[in-house]
Amino acid sequence: MTPNDIHVESARIQKGIEDHLGIDGSLIFDYSQEGTTIKLNLITVNPRHNQSFLFHTEHGTDKLDALKKMFEYVKNYRERDSSYTIQWVSKEKEGQRELQTSYFRARNMYEALDKLYFGRELNSITVYSVVMNPSA
Repeated sequence: MTPNDIHVESARIQKGIEDHLGIDGSLIFDYSQEGTTIKLNLITVNPRHNQSFLFHTEHGTDKLDALKKMFEYVKNYRERDSSYTIQWVSKEKEGQRELQTSYFRARNMYEALDKLYFGRELNSITVYSVVMNPSA
């Protein structure tokens, strides 16, 4: 595959992920090198309160491999992970101490909290409740 083909394929897969999630323009594909593998953090940005959260992390042999694995996860995550509702308040913005509600898919409560706190200091958010939602 030529570099141009890789870029075109990457763009196609990223668009597929956005379409499948129904999140247009509010996703960040964050790549980093971890030893001999590429780590892809898929981050969502909530336009209502302008906060970003980790959606999922995948590892691959290269960026395209990690992206393909992410797309496979996105296609099946509702069947694999439980749904959680977390109510929280940000301590970062003075005067904006409004209770926020965010929803996460995770294997357990701790993973849901890790997704909430991703890229933040632990004391930057106060969590008021974590509830596992009933499965339909």
